Amino acid sequence: MKKMLLLLFCVTAINSLGQIKKAPEVKEGEGPYTQLIIRGVMLIDGTGAPPVGPTDIVVRNNKIEKIQVVGYPGVAISAERRPRLEAGGRELNCEGMYLMPGFVDMHGHIGGSQAPDAEYVFKLWMGHGITTVRDPSAGNGLDWVLDQKQKSNKNLITAPRILAYTAFGQGSETSITTAEQARQWVQDNAKKGADGIKFFGASPEVMEAALKRNKELGLRSACHHAQLGVARWNVLKSAKAGLTSMEHWYGLPEAMLANGTLQNFRPDYNYQNEQHRFSEAGKLWEQAAPPYSEPWYKVMDELIALDFTIDPTFNIYEASRDLHRARRAEWHEDYTLPKLWAFYQPSKISHGSYWHYWGTEEEVQWKKNYQLWMTFVNEYKNRGGRVTAGSDSGFIFQLYGFAYIRELELLREAGFSPLEVIRSATLYGAQALGREKEIGSVEVGKLADFVIVEENPLANFQVLYGNGAIKLTDDNKVVRVGGVKYTVKDGIIYDAKKLLADVRRIVSEEKTKAGFVLKQPGVE
Repeated sequence: MKKMLLLLFCVTAINSLGQIKKAPEVKEGEGPYTQLIIRGVMLIDGTGAPPVGPTDIVVRNNKIEKIQVVGYPGVAISAERRPRLEAGGRELNCEGMYLMPGFVDMHGHIGGSQAPDAEYVFKLWMGHGITTVRDPSAGNGLDWVLDQKQKSNKNLITAPRILAYTAFGQGSETSITTAEQARQWVQDNAKKGADGIKFFGASPEVMEAALKRNKELGLRSACHHAQLGVARWNVLKSAKAGLTSMEHWYGLPEAMLANGTLQNFRPDYNYQNEQHRFSEAGKLWEQAAPPYSEPWYKVMDELIALDFTIDPTFNIYEASRDLHRARRAEWHEDYTLPKLWAFYQPSKISHGSYWHYWGTEEEVQWKKNYQLWMTFVNEYKNRGGRVTAGSDSGFIFQLYGFAYIRELELLREAGFSPLEVIRSATLYGAQALGREKEIGSVEVGKLADFVIVEENPLANFQVLYGNGAIKLTDDNKVVRVGGVKYTVKDGIIYDAKKLLADVRRIVSEEKTKAGFVLKQPGVE
């Protein structure tokens, strides 16, 4: 029963069923065209290869047909070198711009009672170049998510492609307490059309049975190893049983505790008190084996041998180490819905709003926690492990789209090179989802999913933020540069800045309706 209560709490915290509007069925964007030629871009293909350009990319309907280098930097491009535009085709002049594969957000909840408008969420994602999301737990209900997934696949709505990972046990009328019940639920879940399962924890017997059956069916899986279950079942056990990816980092330090078998909780700890939960979580990495030690490497190497994916979601906990920065992010004024802002405020009920009395001691501890966490993730990548990019937006002052770009910055802080960051955000995400033959890199035969930006993202990931990056010009003017120019999904060209303008309109209308003025916590 305790595990079922944990599941219900987590799913309820993610979304309130039936309270979110589906995206409207409208045709936006241009295309797809029988032939589309994107002219003159600097190509960053997502595989880890260095940039090359100027390049012309030819798309036929929704497939990349040709990638052709057409010249040299600073030299006029000869028309003779370029692919020919056919009658009825479309040219997109992107000379001087940078093109990457569409981004994959491995942890994307499609809103809930705090952000009850799918159009709002989808356009924030698409406006930041995110063309694929994994919805971990299908918190709005599997049927709801599958409906939006099908409409996105048909391009009836403006949305990324969606992969639905149902929360384990969701829809079950009784608690799943036996291996047979677990196997049956997993089989039924696959029949309903889910792409995978999101676990939070269960008894070892149930977890092992569910993971093995899911793997036999060829589906993928993710797990947030919640603290109520991690004492009996950590990341290493999950990976050996067939788990394909982990969320956050819970369960990883517990697989290599240095001086005990359990996390050293404070004597008055209460999991339902989120200040307790998250302040104590910030002390966990210090209790694990130290970096580069034998047990530290042993766990790492076992996970790599299992082809296991780590999706760290660094951004979602960043307020724990710098609350002021997260709550003062400049995009809140224009892009954060009133209900979402209210949800972020200190609360004993709203999940992730654990600012009961958060201060210096907690932030210092979390800074240390990040150093150790990032060290493991970076070395995991260095030794050949797959690390992806996910945001978990809609909580803890992290906003859809913007939080994903912040995740790229934090991977860079962890030690990834800029090209390694892009690979994690594209090809590695596609591999983790089992979709690398379709998306994740710019290669002939793959789908036409691109992010196009006017500035060089490898020099500054901040140019990918919807409000751009601040730059002082040679004539001493302060300007904003960047922001995604075009998001191309399934061969359809979307004006990313227009999508974000739509979001600002949605927010403005909600503010007017509610008479809302954004204020910081505790300010009258």
